[in-house]
Amino acid sequence: MKRIAALAVGSALLAPLAANAGGVSQPVPEPVVAAPVVQVTPAANWTGFYGGVSLGYGDVNTDTNIANGSGVIGGVLGGYRYDFGNWVAGAEADYDWSNADLGDTGNSSLDAIYRFKLQAGVPVANGRALVYGTAGIARANTTINGDGVSSNGWVAGIGTDYALTDKWILGGEVLWNQFNDFGNAGVDGDVMTIKARLAYRF
Repeated sequence: MKRIAALAVGSALLAPLAANAGGVSQPVPEPVVAAPVVQVTPAANWTGFYGGVSLGYGDVNTDTNIANGSGVIGGVLGGYRYDFGNWVAGAEADYDWSNADLGDTGNSSLDAIYRFKLQAGVPVANGRALVYGTAGIARANTTINGDGVSSNGWVAGIGTDYALTDKWILGGEVLWNQFNDFGNAGVDGDVMTIKARLAYRF
């Protein structure tokens, strides 16, 4: 009888616990918040051959001040660069033609400039832009009083290129071209050119 009474009391005590056990709410998991996706433009690699066109302005001055002028200048270019990581080196050849009229000397004009240049530069803007210096040799063809006159010289300048895509490059370049003794006449001249450039990488 005592055993039956103890079981009854125990059942009465455990009944509320059993009832509450079924009513315990399950923990609600915290919502997963995805980290924002940051689009990083990949760095350009400047190694390879390229070719393109240029167009700009040329200003011609001579030490005698008798064959000065300015006009449109533009042409074609091609070269090769190698990307070392922290810096880029290369070589480029270009050809520019011009319609620059040379002052009061009659039928006189700057006709063309040929150049071969070496380049060295530093990638910036996550590698997609290249700032460089350049120097080399140059040759100018002119017409002076109706006669063709040529002279050799040197060129130096600065430029910057930006990789629009993996293939297309847009840039600009400022060059100082110096020529000595045109046509063995003792006349020295310089040509400053400012050009925009568009090139395709192969």
